[in-house]
Amino acid sequence: MRQNRLGNSTVRVSELALGAAGIGNLFTPVSDVQAEQTLATAWACGIRYFDTAPHYGLGLSERRLGDALRRMPRHEYVLSTKVGRILDPAPDDIGNDLANGFAVPATHRRRWDFSAKGVRQSIEDSLNRLGLDRIDIAYLHDPDDHAEQALDEAYPELERMRGEGILGAIGVGMNQTELLVRFIRDTDIDTVLLAGRYSLLDQRGLAELLPLALQQDVGVVIGGVFNSGLLADPRPGATFDYAPAPSDLVVRALDLKTVCETHGVPLRAVALRFPFGHPAVSGVLVGVRSSPEIEDAVAMLHTPIPDALWAELKERGLLAADVPTPQEEG
Repeated sequence: MRQNRLGNSTVRVSELALGAAGIGNLFTPVSDVQAEQTLATAWACGIRYFDTAPHYGLGLSERRLGDALRRMPRHEYVLSTKVGRILDPAPDDIGNDLANGFAVPATHRRRWDFSAKGVRQSIEDSLNRLGLDRIDIAYLHDPDDHAEQALDEAYPELERMRGEGILGAIGVGMNQTELLVRFIRDTDIDTVLLAGRYSLLDQRGLAELLPLALQQDVGVVIGGVFNSGLLADPRPGATFDYAPAPSDLVVRALDLKTVCETHGVPLRAVALRFPFGHPAVSGVLVGVRSSPEIEDAVAMLHTPIPDALWAELKERGLLAADVPTPQEEG
C-alpha cells in the first residue's frame, strides 16, 4: 500500500489507516480473538498506520493494539494515540461504560486534562498500556472546550516530548475546522486529524483548513469519510454524524449512490477515495472491528474510479465545480 509523508515531518503513513475505537468495544463487544484477527488482517493487507486513544474502551483499544504491534518490526508501522483525557481508577461496582459509547466495565473515569503535567502523564500511561517505548504521533484529542490550555500548556509539553524522542510528530484531532486552523497558524504542529468535515456530503474543510495546511506543509489525515454511516449505506434511518440523518441528506446520499452505480462503482469506494483529491491529504482513517470490514475497505481503496464519475457528480450539482477530485491513474 502506498505511503505518504505527513507534512514536513519524517513520519510516513499508509494511505489507509486503521482506527482502533472498534476493537475498544465501541457500542458493542469485540472478543480478544476477533480483535487480534482484525489487526492481523490489516497488517496482511498492507496497513501500516494504526490510531488509538485512551478514551477508546478505557484503555482496552491501546492494550489490544499494543499486544498486536509488539510482534511487528517497530520501524515498519506508525502508531498514533491521543492526549487530553486522563483515566483515573474508579470505585468498585460502577457498572459499564456504555453511556460513553463503549461496552466495557467502567473501571476508570475520564478526566479532561490539557495541562503540561496531564499530557506527560497521559503519554506515559499510554506507553504502559501499549507496551512500547515511543509514539509516532500524539494528537490533542477534542480540545474544543479547552482551547487556551491546549495551546498554552499541552502543545508546548508535546513539543518538549518530541524533542526528547518520545514522540515523532504532534497533531490535533477534531471534528471542527476553526480551532484546527488556529493550531496551524499559531503552533508548529505536524498534522491534523479532521473527522467528518471533508467528505462527499460535507466539505467545510475545503474553505480554509486544507489550503492553509498545504501552504504550511501540515499533513492532513481524514476521518469519518462515511459520515458515521450515511455514505456507507444510504437509506432512511441511517446516521449522519452519530445522529439520525436529515431527510435532505438521505436524498443527496441516495443520488450520489445512483451516480456511482451508473458507473459500476460502489459509493463506499468513491467516499473513501474522495479526500485524496486534495494534495494536503496524506491518509484516510477508517474505523473497523472485523477482518471482513478491513478487507472491504482495502478493496474499496483500490477500486478504479473513472474521471467521468467525478465529472457527472459535478454536472448534477452533487459536488461543487471547484472541489478537487482524484484523477484516474494510468
